[in-house]
Amino acid sequence: MKNILIALLVLAIILPVGIFFLGERKPKRFKNMLAVNIISFFGVMMFAVFFMFSGQALASEVPNAAGAGSAADGLRYLGAALSTGLATIGAGVATGSAAAAALGALSENEGIMGKALIFVALAEGIAIYGMLVSFMILNG
Repeated sequence: MKNILIALLVLAIILPVGIFFLGERKPKRFKNMLAVNIISFFGVMMFAVFFMFSGQALASEVPNAAGAGSAADGLRYLGAALSTGLATIGAGVATGSAAAAALGALSENEGIMGKALIFVALAEGIAIYGMLVSFMILNG
């Protein structure tokens, strides 16, 4: 069952990309193929979650035995992952916008390179803040 799910997942990623590159390239076609790729990927993931994790879960006889964490530990890890992940995504979006604007401004006036680099670096700081928050969550 595991091999079938892995094959379906790889197929859900590769098949739409292959179909896109074989056909005529148009912007609308790219958006349609991206939508098909996302829907098929998450469809396979939901299928995997439903069939792979549909068995019984047995509780440990000894509470907090070695290797068994509490729900609070799991939520701490989830919070740390979300803070780092979302901050990194935000930093990527901000850096993309700031870098594009900086390159456009540099093409007109080369004297503002220092200011442009500061704005790009400020956008990168968002990822560092997310990482710091995740460290505080994990150590707190």
